[in-house]
Amino acid sequence: MHLSTHNWMRAEPLETTVRRIKKFGYESIEISGEPDQYDTKEARALLKETGMRCWGAVTLTLGDRNLAAKDEGQRARSVDYVKSVITMVSELEGEIVTLVPATVGKVVPDATPEEEWGWVVDATKECFGHAQKLGVKIAVEPLNRFETYLFNRAAQALALADAVSPECGVCLDAFHLNIEEDDIYDAIRLAGDRLFDFHVADNNRFAAGLGHLDWKKIVETLKSIGYDGALTNEFVAPVDRTPAAPYPNMVETNPVDISPEQLKFIQDHGSSLLTEEFYADQMRITAETLLPLIK
Repeated sequence: MHLSTHNWMRAEPLETTVRRIKKFGYESIEISGEPDQYDTKEARALLKETGMRCWGAVTLTLGDRNLAAKDEGQRARSVDYVKSVITMVSELEGEIVTLVPATVGKVVPDATPEEEWGWVVDATKECFGHAQKLGVKIAVEPLNRFETYLFNRAAQALALADAVSPECGVCLDAFHLNIEEDDIYDAIRLAGDRLFDFHVADNNRFAAGLGHLDWKKIVETLKSIGYDGALTNEFVAPVDRTPAAPYPNMVETNPVDISPEQLKFIQDHGSSLLTEEFYADQMRITAETLLPLIK
């Protein structure tokens, strides 16, 4: 196992992120699924120069991106988007794409379960085929019920992976597991060798170590199933706008280069634009919590 991190939680130059996480002992990055934001040649050169690597990317399934959409054109555009993320990961010499099939924040279905299942299986198969050609793994990620109605538990993600291919896997996230699963550890064991990626944030979605999750037991369970991938940091710190705020300086007040869609995506998660000082501290805390357990 090694420590990785997402970077969609704060808009900043990739170089800033990479040099910071290198200092804290991270080995890779799971890059934001927005291929238009990156020149892959420049990004690859930066990673090699810093001794880092791309673990993969996560699809940012926002706006009208939805592999289970009722509208055929919308599904086709969503497939094209996922394929572009897969291509980006391949060009960055990464290994995996974490796939969130349905629009994040959409909690009301458009059709019957049977119709949506057929659409999402067919769309995911097309994405998987593209990934296989490029040597990239696909891992289906379930989110909690407040972010999607489609897949919330490990068993559901495995059902989609099974319908696609024995070589399709799943990604689990400790924050979502804590909400949706009867037993976090049983969910990890259920995924077994189909677990291709594991995302980390504490029960309150702050950095690992700032909540009540038992990280020692989580890492031990991952080791027991032979998991040897990344623990990918994905804190989405909730913003407290009251005088009770424990971190009064966490919100960025200076203009930041971020698209309206991505800003909405972050705000819909209960977070905001974070200051560099607060963001860096969350990265540090995750590393100090997890690295001793990995090693």
